[in-house]
Amino acid sequence: MPEPDKSIGRKILSFFVKEEEPGVATGTQPAQKSAAPRPVANTPNPGPAPAIPTATSGSIDSKFAEHFATVLAQNNPPGPDYFEFRETLRSLTNLGLPEDKQYQAAWASFKALGGSADMAALTNTANQYIAALNKDRDAFGKSVEAALAERVGGLQNEQKRLQTENEALTKQLAEIQKQIDANTNRLSAIGGEVNEQSAKITQNKQNYDTTFVHFTDQIKGDIAKIGQYLK
Repeated sequence: MPEPDKSIGRKILSFFVKEEEPGVATGTQPAQKSAAPRPVANTPNPGPAPAIPTATSGSIDSKFAEHFATVLAQNNPPGPDYFEFRETLRSLTNLGLPEDKQYQAAWASFKALGGSADMAALTNTANQYIAALNKDRDAFGKSVEAALAERVGGLQNEQKRLQTENEALTKQLAEIQKQIDANTNRLSAIGGEVNEQSAKITQNKQNYDTTFVHFTDQIKGDIAKIGQYLK
């Protein structure tokens, strides 16, 4: 499929998210590193690994909104379909018409522009866009799992290795105490890095999911109203 025109993506984005709409995040804030005190030299074990923090509920994220708009633009076939109908519908929002009249007027305009007279053409293509978004969500979920395994999992494995190494070092002579200190300091730093990386990735996933629901709920709402008003 050819690369979509960027203007199409921006137009699709405007169907779902207004630029001034509150709650659209420009990105996630990094988690604060917890400042851990320097452990006593003869205490090599800093305790159990810190728990993965629970991220706050997600918000509609501008980068994901633009990403979804691009996904929809890439799956927008030639000719009038659901999105041309939605574009017409959006143009009627400021005319003061009741909702049912807006949908009926958009439907009439859609057919006048050469769109299919079969209402199923709207719901079928709307469902195709939902399927495209679902496919993208599955791919995103796999990338989140891979990022967690690579970043957090690697840090946690290093943490366990250093804990075991420190247990052996404490049984050796005093001249290796410097190495024990270095490893222990690294363990303290890893705790903060685990929290930071986990919070970033988990918050990013929450923002993705919230933005996904925002898009799909609007499409599903349109499908329901098409069935209600366009009889």
